[in-house]
Amino acid sequence: MEPPDAPAQARGAPRLLLLAVLLAAHPDAQAEVRLSVPPLVEVMRGKSVILDCTPTGTHDHYMLEWFLTDRSGARPRLASAEMQGSELQVTMHDTRGRSPPYQLDSQGRLVLAEAQVGDERDYVCVVRAGAAGTAEATARLNVFAKPEATEVSPNKGTLSVMEDSAQEIATCNSRNGNPAPKITWYRNGQRLEVPVEMNPEGYMTSRTVREASGLLSLTSTLYLRLRKDDRDASFHCAAHYSLPEGRHGRLDSPTFHLTLHYPTEHVQFWVGSPSTPAGWVREGDTVQLLCRGDGSPSPEYTLFRLQDEQEEVLNVNLEGNLTLEGVTRGQSGTYGCRVEDYDAADDVQLSKTLELRVAYLDPLELSEGKDSTPLGDGPMLSLSSITFDSNGTYVCEASLPTVPVLSRTQNFTLLVQGSPELKTAEIEPKADGSWREGDEVTLICSARGHPDPKLSWSQLGGSPAEPIPGRQGWVSSSLTLKVTSALSRDGISCEASNPHGNKRHVFHFGTVSPQTSQAGVAVMAVAVSVGLLLLVVAVFYCVRRKGGPCCRQRREKGAPPPGEPGLSHSGSEQPEQTGLLMGGASGGARGGSGGFGDEC
Repeated sequence: MEPPDAPAQARGAPRLLLLAVLLAAHPDAQAEVRLSVPPLVEVMRGKSVILDCTPTGTHDHYMLEWFLTDRSGARPRLASAEMQGSELQVTMHDTRGRSPPYQLDSQGRLVLAEAQVGDERDYVCVVRAGAAGTAEATARLNVFAKPEATEVSPNKGTLSVMEDSAQEIATCNSRNGNPAPKITWYRNGQRLEVPVEMNPEGYMTSRTVREASGLLSLTSTLYLRLRKDDRDASFHCAAHYSLPEGRHGRLDSPTFHLTLHYPTEHVQFWVGSPSTPAGWVREGDTVQLLCRGDGSPSPEYTLFRLQDEQEEVLNVNLEGNLTLEGVTRGQSGTYGCRVEDYDAADDVQLSKTLELRVAYLDPLELSEGKDSTPLGDGPMLSLSSITFDSNGTYVCEASLPTVPVLSRTQNFTLLVQGSPELKTAEIEPKADGSWREGDEVTLICSARGHPDPKLSWSQLGGSPAEPIPGRQGWVSSSLTLKVTSALSRDGISCEASNPHGNKRHVFHFGTVSPQTSQAGVAVMAVAVSVGLLLLVVAVFYCVRRKGGPCCRQRREKGAPPPGEPGLSHSGSEQPEQTGLLMGGASGGARGGSGGFGDEC
């Protein structure tokens, strides 16, 4: 719809043109009005947008109006504003039922809050500036909406590769976008170039729907002629959409696979449990025989055993598995598998056979003797000169070179009995060649035997016998003591004994010297002892000299010396020694000149 005064403007156009020429001829005339309006404005749905309409130059008075061009071509007026001095008087006319409604700001710009797809129109700004003339400009508003996540609905049925025409693969949906998105299809990540016209090899169809919200939804359906190679292929679709400023986006659907029907072309049959390359398995193992055909869906399998050229059916299933629990040597033989696929070509071999070989070893017989024991590569190993080092566990292992996984073992423990074997840590000589009284020494005895020996010492204080780490069968005991002269003379003995005998060892110390401080005491003690002994001898000697036994006898030749009492033959007073020493043979004392007298 044009402005109300459009006809009048048309009739007065020659006059306005003449007026413009006349004004241009005068320097003081007002300049022609011009508008600054962006021709294209882009916005995302839900965002606010402002349409600018700015007159160029200086105008004291003008009228600004905004019109909307609808689909019929009519131009309803939305709002107007009149410049009075420095202020713009705004009037809203027809909001067209928009929510939220159109607004005009203080600068005469049209404001659209929360842009919708329905706002996607041409907006016309008209400015009338009196003598400066009238100008108008159009702004195109485009509203963009990102579509929802792309959805794909694959064909859930079984599609046959034997069909000679394209079959429906899947349908892709991209909803609520603006402008309408484009859909492309992919196989294994590679874009499929398919036409939109029907084709026996493949094509796609598309359909666009405008929703009540004004947004657009696109549906695309893919048709393809399938091959057996498509059994593992992944498919998906993608929606491509536009954004402001020439940008673009892409939303990919989840990938999907198809269920295909194709006939069997090859059959495989093998032993699934551990076996040798020659097909040997161990007796007693659980054995699985596996049969697989490459057709789809999985065909039916018949598993059988050939005996005397006759088939003994063992199992029929859809998995192609046959399990033999605890297989025995009697189950060796020829086994077969047949794929029951009636769509297969006539030249395809649908049956396979294999030989099952069960290896076995009878239990080992192990004889234990004192002089020999089974061991190593041969059945017997002779042991000569058995010692305690021969103790231990002996293992016999039998195996088949052709079946490394099959072997049997048997073991026993050999114990050698005998009298103890004794070892000692000898006494190290002192640096100066001799031991001193009070020196401390530790003696160690080690022994082994069977039964285990007991260790004892000739003196108390020995530790209990304990096993020696790292030396199997050996026990040891220790004794710590101080060296004395008695040890130098007698030594210390260690003895190991068991029911089969005993062994004894004597530790000797050699020369033992007294300690330095004790030697001085000993010398002093000897000196005192000798002095006391000499004193006793001297006293005894003097007592003998005075008492008689130590006096000498001498012959009297005359009268006694002066001062000595005379000897009377008849008087009662006699010397003290009378009768102890005798002069004659009778032993008595005689007087006279021929007698003997005592002298001390």
